[in-house]
Amino acid sequence: MDFLAYAMGGFGTGGSGGEGGGFGAFVPLILMFAIFYFLLIRPQQKKAKAHKQLLSSIKKGDRVISSGGLHGVVTGLADDVVTMEIAPKVRVKVSRGSISGVAGRAQ
Repeated sequence: MDFLAYAMGGFGTGGSGGEGGGFGAFVPLILMFAIFYFLLIRPQQKKAKAHKQLLSSIKKGDRVISSGGLHGVVTGLADDVVTMEIAPKVRVKVSRGSISGVAGRAQ
């Protein structure tokens, strides 16, 4: 049964061998959070903000590209729906959120 006592007690060192200060244990966690924030979270927030601004600036006559790869000219706008003309007399409705980019103004 001595092996169980050694496993639970840190091999008979008699004290708490690895306990550091309270704040010192949190420093690595704070550093990891800072790295994740500046490398992952912040750039994604900037990209989402730019995409939201792009979606709000779409006007009739803009050439847009949907996330599915459809290229077309905006012919109508609603709150969450954009009507695109992808060929002469061929119009499709797509969700405003699925617009991935603006290719320019139509001539």
